[in-house]
Amino acid sequence: MASAAASTAAVPTLAPPLEQIHQLAVELRLLLPGVRVGEARETTKEFNPETFWRRLNAAAVNVSREATTLTEVFSRVPLPSPQETQRFCEQVRAAITAIIAVYYSLPKDQGITLRKLVRNATLDIVDGMAQLVDVLFITPAHSPENSDLISYNSVWTACQQVPRIPRDNKAAALSMLTKSVDFVKDAHEEMEQAVEECDPYCGLLNDTEDNSDNHGNEEDDGLGCPNNRDLYWSEEDQELIIPCLALVRASKACLKKIRISVAENGKKDQVAQLDDIVDISDEISPSVDDLALSIYPPMCHLTVRINSAKLVSVLKKALEITKASHVTPQPEDSWIPLLINAIDHCMNRIKELTQNELEL
Repeated sequence: MASAAASTAAVPTLAPPLEQIHQLAVELRLLLPGVRVGEARETTKEFNPETFWRRLNAAAVNVSREATTLTEVFSRVPLPSPQETQRFCEQVRAAITAIIAVYYSLPKDQGITLRKLVRNATLDIVDGMAQLVDVLFITPAHSPENSDLISYNSVWTACQQVPRIPRDNKAAALSMLTKSVDFVKDAHEEMEQAVEECDPYCGLLNDTEDNSDNHGNEEDDGLGCPNNRDLYWSEEDQELIIPCLALVRASKACLKKIRISVAENGKKDQVAQLDDIVDISDEISPSVDDLALSIYPPMCHLTVRINSAKLVSVLKKALEITKASHVTPQPEDSWIPLLINAIDHCMNRIKELTQNELEL
């Protein structure tokens, strides 16, 4: 009798299913910081790219399968037993641990840019699984909200993206440069549209204008009214915008030419130089955004000048790094001096138009 009691006491009591699910979500989120800063595992084995990508794809398929299984059993009633829930949770943990381990097996010498893409894909999968588990814990089974949230959950999408990851550092660099070109292109188009319409806040003042009509003879220069100079460009502002737009066009041209040079002349084994090009090119789009935001009224000409100078500094550094790398075989005959001249011309004009701000 005492032996039976001792045996029963030795068996740990399992938490209820939903409590186990909640704990699983917590554990998955605790893995994210480690993946963000995790280093490649040291190994004496020679890296085999084919084996790595086969393992990563298989791990993503396994995560997707476990996500589907977990969704099916927790989207109906009755919920699984505590013992069954424990088994399902362990399978999810194993699948997530496995794909993280595959990511850690990618050495740094394969390229930092490539590792970033694989890391981001891994983070998306872990975070997506945590989101799914949260939905299953918070939302009752069979509820419409449950179906809607699960149908748009990101874990399956993240797993499907794994086969689309570039397979080497050159391909990864081209992928990142293409994104940078697209970001700058979008920023330039938005700036041009605002300038063409001569209305930086197009459509945002309609309600204000309607309300002011209803209130009779209010002051036109009141806050929010059409003649408020804080909402429109002065002639001086519009003159300054011209070289700013030209500088953003030059930024777009720089990125395009850098991308073409990497595509045509980039070598897969020159991973460090490709990483350097991508790192500095990644700074161009945020710098363009800073300049674009600073041209909106009320415009501070000194801020525009400062942001322009920051962008010029990043552009020149990107061109210098590209010129010194293997992707520019004949730097003396290249397009780089022409772009530097265009950038300098824009900056000189911005300086002329903002000189009064320095003298105040």
